[in-house]
Amino acid sequence: MSTPAAERKPLPFVANFAAGAIAGISEILTFYPLDVVKTRMQLETGKTKHGVLGSFKTIIKEEGFGRLYRGLVPPLLMEAPKRATKFAANDFWGKQFLTLSGEKKMTQNLAIATGCAAGATESFVVVPFELVKIKLQDKTSTFKGPMDVVSQVVKKEGLLGLYAGMEATMWRHFWWNGGYFGCIFQVRALLPKPESNKARLTNDLIAGTIGGLVGTAINTPFDVVKSRIQGASKTPGVVPKYNWTYPALVTIFREEGAAALYKGFVPKVMRLAPGGGVLLLVVEFTLNIFRQALGPPYI
Repeated sequence: MSTPAAERKPLPFVANFAAGAIAGISEILTFYPLDVVKTRMQLETGKTKHGVLGSFKTIIKEEGFGRLYRGLVPPLLMEAPKRATKFAANDFWGKQFLTLSGEKKMTQNLAIATGCAAGATESFVVVPFELVKIKLQDKTSTFKGPMDVVSQVVKKEGLLGLYAGMEATMWRHFWWNGGYFGCIFQVRALLPKPESNKARLTNDLIAGTIGGLVGTAINTPFDVVKSRIQGASKTPGVVPKYNWTYPALVTIFREEGAAALYKGFVPKVMRLAPGGGVLLLVVEFTLNIFRQALGPPYI
């Protein structure tokens, strides 16, 4: 017997943590090669030489199929805490904003504010992993593996070197999460009310996919800047060309045109739009399993 929705008790933190971790790992194992292609396109200055299919063919032909999974370990290690932090932070900030606003239920504006705050929180967790991943995905990379990247960066730049691109990463996650969670709220409200568990999961897939598309459209320029900052090799005494996010956006726009700010957009959408749907679908499916296992008052 299920508990009335108004009396249903929220699942414990560990359930949200586990669901976020499982969803994140599922998404990255499915779509990782697209992330490699996206990074290659973003690191390329000037006019893009290859499209998505061309990039896939070039990488496989020149470097081998395995190169499409180069740098997979850092994202796998990152995904559990990253996704768990994303949804746990979204839950935390949602409650805080509801309390501060005096609202009794989530609104569109609160959903956007909550998503942005959760994204900023998440960025503190992911930066070192992202930096190692970018260094390994670069075509010119000579690093032997993740630990080689860490040791060389720390040796040359100190521990703070692992947080290069922190500001750009924060803006990237801030805008993506705001668009993603805000869009999910609105799309769910527009869709027919689900009458069954299957219909609810379908709605989650649709809302998550649209949310992923919108979030990607908003944050791609910030992702390009992040990749440029983290992919660059620092020279002592020389100011990096790409340093702070918004000035870097202006530099890229001025030197390469507006289209350069959307380099890697297609593989990013191909990954994050359906990936957002898969993410939300797996999260909701996993949470439902926890509810069924725990029973009332969680179900």
